[in-house]
Amino acid sequence: MKMTSRRNFLQGVSGAMVALPWLESVGNAAATSAVARRMVHYYVPIGVVRRGFFPGEADHVIPKGNLGNVFRSLGKQDPTFRVKPLELLTPTLEPLKPLLGKVNLITGMDRTFQQGTDVHAQCASCYLSSAPPYTIKGTAWPLDRTLDHLVADVAGKETPFSTLEFSCNSHKDNKESIYFDNISWYGTGHLAPSVRDPRKMYRRLFSTKEIERYRDVTDLVLEDARSMKKDLGYADGQKFAEYFDSIRSIETQMDRLESMKGELAKVSFDEPAEAYLPRGEYIRLMGDLMVVALQSGLTNVATFMVGPERWDTPYLFDGLFDKPMSHHGMSHNQTKMIEQLLKVDRFHMEQYAYLLKKMEGVMEADGSTLLDNTLFTYGSGLGDGSTHQYNDLPIIMAGGGNQVKTGQHINMPEGTPLANLWLTQARMMGVKMRRFADSSGEIEAVKA
Repeated sequence: MKMTSRRNFLQGVSGAMVALPWLESVGNAAATSAVARRMVHYYVPIGVVRRGFFPGEADHVIPKGNLGNVFRSLGKQDPTFRVKPLELLTPTLEPLKPLLGKVNLITGMDRTFQQGTDVHAQCASCYLSSAPPYTIKGTAWPLDRTLDHLVADVAGKETPFSTLEFSCNSHKDNKESIYFDNISWYGTGHLAPSVRDPRKMYRRLFSTKEIERYRDVTDLVLEDARSMKKDLGYADGQKFAEYFDSIRSIETQMDRLESMKGELAKVSFDEPAEAYLPRGEYIRLMGDLMVVALQSGLTNVATFMVGPERWDTPYLFDGLFDKPMSHHGMSHNQTKMIEQLLKVDRFHMEQYAYLLKKMEGVMEADGSTLLDNTLFTYGSGLGDGSTHQYNDLPIIMAGGGNQVKTGQHINMPEGTPLANLWLTQARMMGVKMRRFADSSGEIEAVKA
């Protein structure tokens, strides 16, 4: 079998398509092919506890909470600097320590709230659109085509999936509207539906109609790949094995999930079931699927929503608590629940750090890593879940390779639109645009 680039696919007997990692033993053309640029947005619901996330705010007064209007930030970020090395990490950011030189903490980014709609619905659904208030017709809030789809117009032309939308919402009582549960939109009122079931995402990526329902995708690929083995050197053989081991690991988890569903269906629960997998394992499984999709060239653009906005269904959060707790409910009671909330924020950061480390371990054709070639942004549409503030949002930008200067704490002037960062990322991804939403310019400090 002849491979001409990183994007060449091996096709199984029934039409299943999956890409191999780059192998230096197979063809010279692969070595000279351009490495794809990717973009991922990792969205955390309900903001963060400021004292745990933002440097210098550990001793600030704990807000009592606000159930209505949007407040300005109660934080006290040092206004005397614009850029400094990212050295001392707050408790919430501590899981990022092994990759400190690969990330930027960006503070001071703001959004504008359009009166008349729910705070949480607007902060999620408009996070990646950032349109100015009262400018979009036919909607009660500034919901426009989101950044991921604008980028996919350029970066997703040659991939089987122009974008992929992952959701870790395991709630069964979906009482809220779609605006609380999605950050990706084709346009105003046109949702890009996210996939929340790992098996559905797995089948979407790897399954075919012609074969049995859960046939091992690696069997399909290996049938065509065996002829390659004689041409592989030791290093490529190892890389080949690691790649398929990662897929087999996912399949093992899928099988476990399916068996658990059958057993749990026979049991009557006193507490609402949060998921059929522990919360962290569920998030990491969805993340593993996303990494394989990026690695194999199935997509270059993805969104990853850790949880929905405002749902009150409780989670155990992998044993952090002795009983299920509502993240949203706790956020409006910070004075009493501050320690529990800090644990949840760190839990979400641990899952983000897990994905960064995993992507840093995936080598690309030019010797760089998958993380080097991915703009991977952690963020939330709220600066604080208690005050509902739309300013001073918690933003971390990781990866980006030689396009991005990393290892910094960038503190933007008050009033800097979040859209400035989205414009910067769009241009880094090859999108030729003069302006994005309410942007006023690029974030020059992140550019190498």
